[in-house]
Amino acid sequence: MDAGYNPGMPENVSAASTNPVLSISSLNRLVRDCLESTFPLTWVGGEISNLTYAASGHVYFSLKDANAQVRCVMWRNRTQLSGWRLENGQKIEARALVSFYEPRGEFQLNVESVRRAGQGDLFERFLRLKAKLESEGLFAAEIKRPLPEHPQALAIVTSLQAAALRDVLSTLRRRAPHIRVDLYPTPVQGAGAAEKIAAALKLAAAGDCDAIILCRGGGSIEDLWSFNEEVVARAIRASALPIISGVGHETDFTIADFAADLRAPTPTAAAEILSPNREALLAALQQFQRRISRQFERRLAERTQQLDWLAVRLTHPAGRLHQRRETVMQLGNRLWQALDHQLAIGRQGLGALTHRLGSTRPRPESARDHLKYLQYRLENSACQKVSSAGAKLNALTASLIHLDPHAVLNRGYALAIGPDGRTIRDAASLHPGATLRLSFARGAAVATVNAVVASPKAQ
Repeated sequence: MDAGYNPGMPENVSAASTNPVLSISSLNRLVRDCLESTFPLTWVGGEISNLTYAASGHVYFSLKDANAQVRCVMWRNRTQLSGWRLENGQKIEARALVSFYEPRGEFQLNVESVRRAGQGDLFERFLRLKAKLESEGLFAAEIKRPLPEHPQALAIVTSLQAAALRDVLSTLRRRAPHIRVDLYPTPVQGAGAAEKIAAALKLAAAGDCDAIILCRGGGSIEDLWSFNEEVVARAIRASALPIISGVGHETDFTIADFAADLRAPTPTAAAEILSPNREALLAALQQFQRRISRQFERRLAERTQQLDWLAVRLTHPAGRLHQRRETVMQLGNRLWQALDHQLAIGRQGLGALTHRLGSTRPRPESARDHLKYLQYRLENSACQKVSSAGAKLNALTASLIHLDPHAVLNRGYALAIGPDGRTIRDAASLHPGATLRLSFARGAAVATVNAVVASPKAQ
């Protein structure tokens, strides 16, 4: 046999032992798996200590006896189903699963349900009956009867000696004194109490009330056991009237609570649910009265205004005929005026067209005379143009003759051209010995400069 094998450990631990080093996370996971697979869901009894209700709704506490203790956790969904509140010092029996909290390496119990110590048998009977009736649909929400909003009469099934009766009556008297209360007394604990409660419920259901309040004060599970009997649950569901259950304190849950149409946390709360606040109702009634009054006044004002408007529109038939006659006459006058206006416009148009026709009619004599006049104007204008052009031509010819260089030469002048071929305009540009070309009106000559005489202006 392998030295690393331990018959008391699960197979996964043996497989993990082949690794010489385990991480803390792996070790804690193996320990958790070993504990949860080894210990089944079981009942553990002890005393509560170190109780803490977390904001998340989870409950943390320790369960201890004279020699040891163990940490426990009860998740929120399980806490809501417990039906009563845990307190330090309570001796309880917890149905729990042995577990191991890996992050901190702590051994703990995951609590599924709790019961008071010594009440295990009763609680088991409670759970079995609850499961049986629930499987039959006796607690189904769809069969719940609606409670009346404004009851006129209520039946109360409880003991005459019960403190809950005084609480219920005082609450009804304070909140709704107009509600009639019918009392059906019955024992609420002891031998035969369940059958008597069922009989009282049957009797109350046969009355003329609007709803039934089934109530009693708090107590232990033994004290409240009459409300955990099957006969009471079936009597509640057989009732023709809606039933509200106000049994025990807020943390007490009975079979009657599940069978009833509504569970109230306390008897006083049951009375408050079925009794609308008188002052609130009066305030609401006054508010409705004011609203109705305002609506009535507004409707009356609207109808009065409409009546006035209709009265203005309402006239005598003779008046209507007179108005129609005047309207017809006005329309007739407007029609004749329109016809006269259109006739006048037509006449004016006809005269204008006649005038245009007369002015545009062909007249050969007039056209012939006009043609002769235009011919005369054309000939006269042409003669004037030719005369004017001839005068301008003569003037230009005279100007050209006057500007002709040969004409200047004919007057005895000569044109001097220097050796560079340019016309000599200033004697200062010459020097003795220079050769000049002299052009005359008739012929030319070559001359040599012997001396240059200065201009009198230069002196």
